Amino acid sequence: MHPHIAITLGDPRGIGPEVAFQSVRDLRADLKHVSITFLGSEKERALVPSEHEFVAVDDWDRTPEGAGRIATLAIERAVTGVSQGIFHAIVTAPVHKPTLRSTGWNVPGQTEMLQKLTGCEPVGMLMAAEKTYRGNPLRVLLATTHHPFRDVFSLITEDLLVAQTMLLHQALQTDWGIDIPRIAICGLNPHASDDGLFGEEEALIFSPAVQLCQEMGADVTGPFPADTVFHRALTGGFDAVVAPYHDVGMAAFKTAAFGSGVNVTLGLPFVRTSPDHGTAFDIAGTGSADSSSMIEAVRMAAELTQNRFVLSHRSD
Repeated sequence: MHPHIAITLGDPRGIGPEVAFQSVRDLRADLKHVSITFLGSEKERALVPSEHEFVAVDDWDRTPEGAGRIATLAIERAVTGVSQGIFHAIVTAPVHKPTLRSTGWNVPGQTEMLQKLTGCEPVGMLMAAEKTYRGNPLRVLLATTHHPFRDVFSLITEDLLVAQTMLLHQALQTDWGIDIPRIAICGLNPHASDDGLFGEEEALIFSPAVQLCQEMGADVTGPFPADTVFHRALTGGFDAVVAPYHDVGMAAFKTAAFGSGVNVTLGLPFVRTSPDHGTAFDIAGTGSADSSSMIEAVRMAAELTQNRFVLSHRSD
């Protein structure tokens, strides 16, 4: 069985369409046994590589609201295609979050939109780079995502950390094929509180969560200070890190893997990946957009889906 991947082209005003088309051209040899269907506005049809399918979800009327409508329709059509057994994975090009909301989707981004469309709970936002400047992979799960920093302290709970960590544990087994994933928990406070000197969250929330994950059979350790845990992962000490909030994880991740990282949504009934950049309206159409992250997103979608096929075959 070969993967069939739906690639939604995102906001037609951005770089999504061009990096999506370029990525499959660059990956032609790697995608010999992968079917690709692009979903976007009618105006993109003429640019689609001839060996791949295209579904026009609507014409774009050249307005921002129309661009948001095209982006959301493409995502909705792709999810419908998965539910009908047509597609096995979805790769999403970037959307403009304010425009997304203008279409009636009151969500922070595509991850949350996919969660609502599928009814899945919980889902996780994993940033993954299989190649970094140190050579080893770096995979960082954001326990909390797009929230104001002042809200993080009320959002971080033992239940949340356990749910997100075990979601990561399962994904590393099923999608990455790692039998016993080594997962590190990054602390919240400086020096992971230094035995309570700089806060009590590590003792009251993080350590009990780690212990419960261990009792559930996962190889989870921590909490570790943020200033060392990512280095340890980059040098092969861990298979993945759970970061307590967005910027502590993203700052480390993009420093190590800028341009080659992939956003992977965990917990969905299908593989979903996305590049680690935005719409980049300012350079769209100039020919200067870097397709590296989109290349990795498409490659990873194919590989993770194939891993699921293999695991499913073993189960049978």
